[in-house]
Amino acid sequence: MSEQKQEVENENSQECENLQEENTCNEENEQDKLQKEFDELKDRYMRANAEFENIKKRMEKEKVTAMLYANEGFAKDLLDVLDALEAALNVEAKDEISLKIKEGVQNTLDLFVKKLEKNGIKTIEELKDFDPNLHEAMFHVDSADHESGSIVQVLQKGYKINDRVIRPTKVSVAK
Repeated sequence: MSEQKQEVENENSQECENLQEENTCNEENEQDKLQKEFDELKDRYMRANAEFENIKKRMEKEKVTAMLYANEGFAKDLLDVLDALEAALNVEAKDEISLKIKEGVQNTLDLFVKKLEKNGIKTIEELKDFDPNLHEAMFHVDSADHESGSIVQVLQKGYKINDRVIRPTKVSVAK
């Protein structure tokens, strides 16, 4: 009976070792599974955080842009008034009263232009060569004095608000 007892104990011992190995394997598998899940969650968190930071930066940039160009529509409306004041200056004045009125219009125009510039609205500088980003060609003319593609005459001034064109300069271009 002692041999049988020994065999049973050996079998029990073997089963215990197998169970311990199995438990150890299960624990290692569980730990690997948890580590994998942790890594996935950490990666998702890092990506979500990075996306949030990118959205925050983009919103800040859009906010700055919106503030820079908030007055664009209002500025476009004021350009008609500016054109009217400039046209008033082109009227001939011969008598003293007309000259005084013209002087007043000039002072008003100067003040108006200063206020526009203070708010980022500036005249597009006159260039010799046509630039489709800044100019609108109203028509092409034959000109012996100008090279092909150069501006012959400015028909209406163009304006920018900061770096954005709000009205292109209307020009005639040499053929």
